[in-house]
Amino acid sequence: MEGTSTYTGSYREYVEAIYELAEEGLDTIQARIADWLGVSRASVSEMVRRMEGDGLVEVGDSITLTAEGRHLAEVVVRRHRLSERFLSEVLGLPWVQVHEEATVWEHMISDEVEAAMWRLLGEAKTCPHGNPIPGAGYRPPPMEALSAVQPGPGHPLERISEELELERSIMGLLDREGIRPGADLEVTGTGEDGRVEVSVERGKPVTLDGYVAERLFVRKSEA
Repeated sequence: MEGTSTYTGSYREYVEAIYELAEEGLDTIQARIADWLGVSRASVSEMVRRMEGDGLVEVGDSITLTAEGRHLAEVVVRRHRLSERFLSEVLGLPWVQVHEEATVWEHMISDEVEAAMWRLLGEAKTCPHGNPIPGAGYRPPPMEALSAVQPGPGHPLERISEELELERSIMGLLDREGIRPGADLEVTGTGEDGRVEVSVERGKPVTLDGYVAERLFVRKSEA
Protein backbone atom coordinates (compact mmCIF):
# COMPACT_ATOMS: atom_id res chain seq x y z
CA MET A 1 0.00 0.00 0.00
CA GLU A 2 1.15 3.54 -0.67
CA GLY A 3 2.03 5.87 2.17
CA THR A 4 -0.95 7.91 3.28
CA SER A 5 0.99 11.17 2.82
CA THR A 6 0.75 10.75 -0.97
CA TYR A 7 -3.01 11.40 -1.02
CA THR A 8 -4.53 14.86 -1.12
CA GLY A 9 -6.95 16.28 1.42
CA SER A 10 -9.87 15.66 -0.95
CA TYR A 11 -9.06 11.97 -1.22
CA ARG A 12 -8.85 11.77 2.56
CA GLU A 13 -12.20 13.50 3.03
CA TYR A 14 -13.91 11.14 0.59
CA VAL A 15 -12.56 7.89 2.02
CA GLU A 16 -13.46 9.17 5.49
CA ALA A 17 -17.02 9.90 4.35
CA ILE A 18 -17.41 6.47 2.73
CA TYR A 19 -16.01 4.79 5.85
CA GLU A 20 -18.36 6.69 8.18
CA LEU A 21 -21.43 6.10 6.01
CA ALA A 22 -20.71 2.37 6.06
CA GLU A 23 -20.12 2.56 9.83
CA GLU A 24 -23.62 4.03 10.20
CA GLY A 25 -25.08 1.21 8.09
CA LEU A 26 -26.02 3.57 5.25
CA ASP A 27 -25.75 2.81 1.54
CA THR A 28 -22.64 4.48 0.16
CA ILE A 29 -24.16 5.85 -3.02
CA GLN A 30 -23.04 9.06 -4.69
CA ALA A 31 -26.10 11.08 -3.63
CA ARG A 32 -25.54 10.22 0.02
CA ILE A 33 -21.83 11.03 -0.15
CA ALA A 34 -22.74 14.41 -1.67
CA ASP A 35 -25.17 15.13 1.17
CA TRP A 36 -22.66 13.97 3.79
CA LEU A 37 -19.89 16.22 2.46
CA GLY A 38 -22.11 19.10 1.40
CA VAL A 39 -20.89 19.07 -2.22
CA SER A 40 -22.55 18.66 -5.61
CA ARG A 41 -23.30 15.25 -7.07
CA ALA A 42 -21.22 16.16 -10.10
CA SER A 43 -18.23 16.74 -7.83
CA VAL A 44 -18.76 13.35 -6.20
CA SER A 45 -19.04 11.63 -9.57
CA GLU A 46 -15.74 13.10 -10.74
CA MET A 47 -13.90 12.32 -7.50
CA VAL A 48 -15.21 8.76 -7.35
CA ARG A 49 -14.05 8.21 -10.93
CA ARG A 50 -10.56 9.40 -9.98
CA MET A 51 -10.49 7.30 -6.80
CA GLU A 52 -11.57 4.23 -8.72
CA GLY A 53 -8.74 4.80 -11.17
CA ASP A 54 -6.27 5.11 -8.29
CA GLY A 55 -7.46 1.89 -6.69
CA LEU A 56 -9.11 3.37 -3.60
CA VAL A 57 -12.73 2.39 -4.31
CA GLU A 58 -14.77 -0.14 -6.23
CA VAL A 59 -18.02 1.00 -7.83
CA GLY A 60 -21.08 -1.20 -8.12
CA ASP A 61 -24.56 -0.79 -6.67
CA SER A 62 -22.73 1.09 -3.93
CA ILE A 63 -19.23 2.49 -3.53
CA THR A 64 -16.90 0.40 -1.39
CA LEU A 65 -13.35 0.96 -0.23
CA THR A 66 -10.59 -1.30 -1.49
CA ALA A 67 -8.01 -2.58 0.99
CA GLU A 68 -5.85 0.46 0.25
CA GLY A 69 -8.81 2.81 0.51
CA ARG A 70 -9.85 1.31 3.83
CA HIS A 71 -6.30 1.63 5.18
CA LEU A 72 -6.27 5.33 4.29
CA ALA A 73 -9.74 5.83 5.78
CA GLU A 74 -8.76 4.15 9.04
CA VAL A 75 -5.71 6.40 9.38
CA VAL A 76 -7.79 9.54 8.81
CA VAL A 77 -10.64 8.47 11.11
CA ARG A 78 -8.23 7.35 13.82
CA ARG A 79 -6.41 10.69 13.79
CA HIS A 80 -9.69 12.58 13.77
CA ARG A 81 -11.05 10.76 16.80
CA LEU A 82 -7.75 10.91 18.68
CA SER A 83 -7.70 14.64 17.98
CA GLU A 84 -11.17 15.01 19.42
CA ARG A 85 -10.01 13.28 22.60
CA PHE A 86 -6.88 15.42 22.81
CA LEU A 87 -8.73 18.68 22.18
CA SER A 88 -11.39 17.82 24.74
CA GLU A 89 -9.41 16.15 27.51
CA VAL A 90 -5.99 17.78 27.27
CA LEU A 91 -6.71 21.25 25.87
CA GLY A 92 -10.13 21.54 27.50
CA LEU A 93 -11.93 22.66 24.35
CA PRO A 94 -15.73 22.62 24.73
CA TRP A 95 -17.11 19.21 23.80
CA VAL A 96 -19.40 20.67 21.16
CA GLN A 97 -16.48 22.21 19.20
CA VAL A 98 -14.01 19.36 18.98
CA HIS A 99 -15.41 17.70 15.85
CA GLU A 100 -14.97 20.83 13.74
CA GLU A 101 -11.42 21.43 15.00
CA ALA A 102 -10.45 17.78 14.53
CA THR A 103 -11.34 17.95 10.83
CA VAL A 104 -8.30 20.23 10.47
CA TRP A 105 -5.98 18.27 12.76
CA GLU A 106 -6.65 14.90 11.14
CA HIS A 107 -4.78 15.91 7.97
CA MET A 108 -1.71 17.30 9.75
CA ILE A 109 -0.76 14.57 12.24
CA SER A 110 2.31 12.43 11.54
CA ASP A 111 2.78 8.80 12.55
CA GLU A 112 5.01 9.91 15.44
CA VAL A 113 2.51 12.47 16.76
CA GLU A 114 -0.34 9.96 16.44
CA ALA A 115 1.60 7.42 18.54
CA ALA A 116 2.44 10.05 21.16
CA MET A 117 -1.18 11.19 21.42
CA TRP A 118 -2.34 7.62 21.85
CA ARG A 119 0.13 7.06 24.70
CA LEU A 120 -0.84 10.33 26.37
CA LEU A 121 -4.53 9.48 26.16
CA GLY A 122 -4.03 6.07 27.76
CA GLU A 123 -4.74 4.17 24.57
CA ALA A 124 -8.26 5.57 24.26
CA LYS A 125 -10.82 3.27 22.62
CA THR A 126 -13.40 5.81 21.42
CA CYS A 127 -13.75 9.50 20.63
CA PRO A 128 -15.60 11.70 23.16
CA HIS A 129 -18.83 10.91 21.32
CA GLY A 130 -18.44 7.15 21.71
CA ASN A 131 -17.39 6.31 18.15
CA PRO A 132 -14.64 3.66 17.99
CA ILE A 133 -11.06 4.61 17.19
CA PRO A 134 -9.87 2.28 14.41
CA GLY A 135 -7.10 0.00 15.57
CA ALA A 136 -7.85 0.49 19.27
CA GLY A 137 -9.39 -2.96 19.71
CA TYR A 138 -12.72 -1.58 20.90
CA ARG A 139 -15.51 -4.13 21.19
CA PRO A 140 -18.79 -2.26 21.47
CA PRO A 141 -21.67 -3.72 23.46
CA PRO A 142 -24.93 -4.51 21.66
CA MET A 143 -26.66 -1.22 20.88
CA GLU A 144 -29.94 0.07 19.53
CA ALA A 145 -31.19 3.47 18.48
CA LEU A 146 -32.88 5.51 21.20
CA SER A 147 -35.89 5.74 18.87
CA ALA A 148 -36.43 1.98 19.25
CA VAL A 149 -36.41 1.97 23.08
CA GLN A 150 -39.54 1.47 25.14
CA PRO A 151 -40.30 3.95 27.95
CA GLY A 152 -38.47 3.26 31.18
CA PRO A 153 -35.13 3.80 32.96
CA GLY A 154 -31.75 2.17 32.50
CA HIS A 155 -30.61 3.09 29.00
CA PRO A 156 -26.89 4.01 29.07
CA LEU A 157 -25.91 6.16 26.10
CA GLU A 158 -23.02 4.55 24.23
CA ARG A 159 -22.59 6.47 20.99
CA ILE A 160 -23.60 9.61 19.13
CA SER A 161 -23.68 9.29 15.36
CA GLU A 162 -21.02 11.11 13.36
CA GLU A 163 -23.91 12.60 11.43
CA LEU A 164 -25.07 14.50 14.52
CA GLU A 165 -21.55 15.77 15.17
CA LEU A 166 -21.94 17.89 12.04
CA GLU A 167 -24.91 19.70 13.63
CA ARG A 168 -23.55 22.20 16.14
CA SER A 169 -26.99 23.29 17.40
CA ILE A 170 -27.95 19.68 18.13
CA MET A 171 -24.61 18.97 19.81
CA GLY A 172 -25.08 22.10 21.90
CA LEU A 173 -28.48 20.85 23.07
CA LEU A 174 -27.07 17.43 23.98
CA ASP A 175 -24.21 19.09 25.83
CA ARG A 176 -26.49 21.38 27.86
CA GLU A 177 -28.76 18.49 28.81
CA GLY A 178 -25.89 16.16 29.77
CA ILE A 179 -26.78 13.67 27.02
CA ARG A 180 -23.29 12.27 26.54
CA PRO A 181 -21.82 8.77 26.32
CA GLY A 182 -22.01 7.27 29.79
CA ALA A 183 -25.20 9.12 30.73
CA ASP A 184 -27.97 6.86 32.01
CA LEU A 185 -31.09 7.87 30.11
CA GLU A 186 -34.67 7.34 31.15
CA VAL A 187 -37.23 7.38 28.36
CA THR A 188 -40.23 9.16 29.81
CA GLY A 189 -42.38 9.32 26.69
CA THR A 190 -42.58 8.78 22.94
CA GLY A 191 -44.59 10.34 20.12
CA GLU A 192 -46.04 9.00 16.89
CA ASP A 193 -43.79 11.37 14.91
CA GLY A 194 -40.69 9.71 16.32
CA ARG A 195 -40.10 12.14 19.16
CA VAL A 196 -38.60 10.73 22.34
CA GLU A 197 -38.73 12.41 25.74
CA VAL A 198 -35.76 11.57 27.98
CA SER A 199 -34.28 12.64 31.28
CA VAL A 200 -30.76 12.24 32.64
CA GLU A 201 -30.46 11.12 36.28
CA ARG A 202 -34.12 11.99 36.85
CA GLY A 203 -33.55 15.57 35.78
CA LYS A 204 -35.96 17.72 33.78
CA PRO A 205 -37.20 15.81 30.71
CA VAL A 206 -36.13 17.04 27.28
CA THR A 207 -37.83 16.15 23.99
CA LEU A 208 -35.67 14.98 21.09
CA ASP A 209 -37.06 14.81 17.57
CA GLY A 210 -36.98 11.62 15.54
CA TYR A 211 -33.92 12.65 13.54
CA VAL A 212 -31.87 12.93 16.73
CA ALA A 213 -33.37 9.89 18.48
CA GLU A 214 -32.49 7.68 15.50
CA ARG A 215 -28.85 8.75 15.78
CA LEU A 216 -28.30 8.23 19.50
CA PHE A 217 -27.36 4.67 20.42
CA VAL A 218 -27.94 3.16 23.84
CA ARG A 219 -26.86 -0.15 25.27
CA LYS A 220 -29.34 -2.82 24.28
CA SER A 221 -31.28 -4.30 27.15
CA GLU A 222 -30.62 -7.97 27.89
CA ALA A 223 -34.30 -8.53 28.56
